[in-house]
Order: sequence, then structure tokens, then C-alpha cells
Amino acid sequence: MSSTLAIDGGTPVRSAPFPQWPMAGDEEGTAIAEVLASGRWGSTHGDRVAGFEDAFARYQQAAYGICLANGTMALVAALTAMGVGPGDEVIVPAYTFVASASAVLFANAVPVFADIRADTHLIEADQVEALITPRTRAIMAVHIAGRPCDLDALMDLGARHGIPVIEDAAQAHGASWRGRRVGAIGACGTFSFQTSKNISAGEGGVVVTDDEALADEVYSMVNLGRVRGGGWYQHDRVGYNLRLTEFQAAVLTAQLGRHPQQQATRSANAAVLTSLLSDAEVVLPAEDPRVTEHGLHLFVFQVPDRDRDAVVRALTAEGIPCLAGYAGLHRNKALRHKAEQLAGLTGMPLAQWDCPVTDRVAAATIWLPHHTLLGSVEDTADIAVAVGKVLGG
Repeated sequence: MSSTLAIDGGTPVRSAPFPQWPMAGDEEGTAIAEVLASGRWGSTHGDRVAGFEDAFARYQQAAYGICLANGTMALVAALTAMGVGPGDEVIVPAYTFVASASAVLFANAVPVFADIRADTHLIEADQVEALITPRTRAIMAVHIAGRPCDLDALMDLGARHGIPVIEDAAQAHGASWRGRRVGAIGACGTFSFQTSKNISAGEGGVVVTDDEALADEVYSMVNLGRVRGGGWYQHDRVGYNLRLTEFQAAVLTAQLGRHPQQQATRSANAAVLTSLLSDAEVVLPAEDPRVTEHGLHLFVFQVPDRDRDAVVRALTAEGIPCLAGYAGLHRNKALRHKAEQLAGLTGMPLAQWDCPVTDRVAAATIWLPHHTLLGSVEDTADIAVAVGKVLGG
């Protein structure tokens, strides 16, 4: 193999593609055809959505699951069902997808951005505590990349201050903390089934919880204010129409059945890659024995002393799919403008959004998407070879 970087005209480490995502098999095709033939395409007439809700809730060790249109609206519905509204604040990590914060704004509340831990990319409990005010209505624990947050610290913090924790587990299907699957460790948790997610139907989401009353509130939010067991034209609340279709549930049921085997492959390859990168000029996330299963939506590492964007371009040229990842949401002008509007309408002060660790980590972070971990050990080794070649070049 040429030592010249592919981006400079050398031979790339690999030309063969990694496994593509999303993946589907005969199970999805058969299930979609069955729904099509049944004529029961909506969840109000079929049983596929209800069946998947039960199956996914059990998978995440939760008592209840309520499916809906997407992960963003899962957060909105959950926050609204928890009573979050005008005049309230929700503490959110600065390093997360925009939906974590925009969902707070859609609930007419204001996001307050907490800094993260440099060694995990996850929200820092001490930073959260410093931001709590009488207006704080919820703490959002976002399990970035599929790695659970420090739920011990966050749940303790929430209990001491009487503030519920909502888990944004959009990337954390199958992840567990101290042997318990994430999602219902907090008051509730939300997951996404968007195209890139480890269980996918193109779009879709779910809220899971152990709280029956909260589950009923979310159900009502998703179903135009209806109540379980009530009449078709009984609308006891003001709610959205966010229902999932039977087609999506058919796909998701097949995807859920395939997830344990895929997750085992990702976990094995992630362990191999971690070992192979141990001597490379990268910073890997800190190990934590309380993370008993990583969702592995992303394999994350940092290159703090390099031009991160140049490294991403060079790795891509070597045949390694990778991404630069998030910029800090505290830098997002659209979010700031909307937050200022809502704060002004309710007479709230707007907290300063200062997150220096997020700034530093975001500028150095590289993501490998989860499908790069679904290949062979040789495929995984190619990633390490490419990283070594680029950083040594």
C-alpha cells in the first residue's frame, strides 16, 4: 500500500464499500405486503403499531411504549405531557442534535445549555446543577452516540431538586446502564427510527415510560386528545395527530428482530477497533463499567492537535465513511433567536450560553457511523490502518 495519502493521489486503503444502511430482508417485504393486502393501513384499525409498541417497550425494559411520527415529536409530546410549557426552562447538553433543543422550543419552553464532559461527549451533572433555577422544569439526558449518560448523577440531582429527567435516547437503542436498558430509567425516554438509526423505518419515534399516567398523557398527545378506551369523538385534551402507520410498524418489527445480532456484531468490531487504535494519535472516550451496553450508533474519537476537517477529508478519501459531527448548539443563531422571543414573551431572563468544553471537543471530534461496524474484522482493521496512515502522513 502506498504511503502517499489518497487525497494526495496515493492508493486508498480500501475501495470496497462498507455494509450499507438501512438494511432490509424478506421479512420487511412480506410484512409490508401483508399490511397492504389487509386494507388496515392506519394504527386506529390495525394491530401492528400496538404490537410493536409492546415489543419495543419490553426490549427497553419499560412498561409502556407509545409510537409516533418521529423522534423530534416524541420529545415534544413527552415534554408537553410532563407539563413543560411557557415560562419553563429545560436543561439540555450543548453537544447534541438540534432536535433536542428545538423540541423544547416547540413546547414553548426555553433550552438552557449545559456543558459536557470532554472524555464522554455527554452532559456534565455539575454543570447541570449550576444552571438550575426556579424555572427549571426538566433535565434532558441525551445518550449521544448510544452511550448512556451518567444516570446515577443525573437521577440523584433530579431527585434532590424535584426535577424529572427525560432521556433522549434517539441514538441508544439497546443501550443499558448498570444492566438496565435506557429509556425508562428517567421519567420517560424517547427514541428515533429515522433512516440513519440502528432500528429504522425511514422515520418514526417512540416514547417509553414506567409511569402509566404519563403514558396516557403521551397517548392523548399523539391521538388528537383522545383517551384510552374513550369515544372516537371524545377529545379530553388538546393533542396532535402524530400516529405511526401500520406499514412503518411492520418494518420496525422486522428491524427489532434483527437488532440483537447486529448489535453483537457492532460491539465485537468496536472492541477490535478500540484495541487497534489504542496506540494511535487519537483520544478515545473514557471507559465506564456502569455502561453495560453501548448503543453504538456512532464510534467516536478525537484528534485534538489536528485539523479535524482535513482529517475527515483524508479518511474519506481512504475509503472510510466518517463525519465531523455536531457544532455546539449554544452557537446556533436560530435557536438563540427563538429562545429570545419566548423569553421576552414570558418575561424570563435568558441565561448565558457559555460552553467552552463543547467548543473544544466539537472542533476535534470525528464520527464513524454504525454501519462501518457491521462488516468483517478485516473491514474494521482497515479503519485503523487508514487512521494510522492519515495521522502519520
